[in-house]
Amino acid sequence: MCCRYFALPIDTPETRADYDDIRWYLCHEDTTVFVEKGDWYLNVKNKCRHLSEKGHKCLIYERRPKICRKYKHADCDFTQGEYDYELHFTNDSQMEEYIRVKFDNNVNEKRMLKKSGARKA
Repeated sequence: MCCRYFALPIDTPETRADYDDIRWYLCHEDTTVFVEKGDWYLNVKNKCRHLSEKGHKCLIYERRPKICRKYKHADCDFTQGEYDYELHFTNDSQMEEYIRVKFDNNVNEKRMLKKSGARKA
């Protein structure tokens, strides 16, 4: 399954706008965002144009990019099925819901406390 995706580290979001930027990534086909060991990644499922259809061999092996030369096929971690990510977003709706829960639930709780005259402990 190697050479069919790439994952790039992205800045850890802090603000609502940061999360909304990530939601924009997720509006695009074949992209996901995951968190692993506290680090955020943009994953793009997109086969290398130099991977043969039959046998999945590199068609430019002798002049492949440096990153490919450093890579060992045995290190490929892309497998079908689920991973054990801390967070995994596969579409913009999931991120929209996450943003709502992360930012709006606390606001609603504060409004309710203010209305009732109670203080948060």
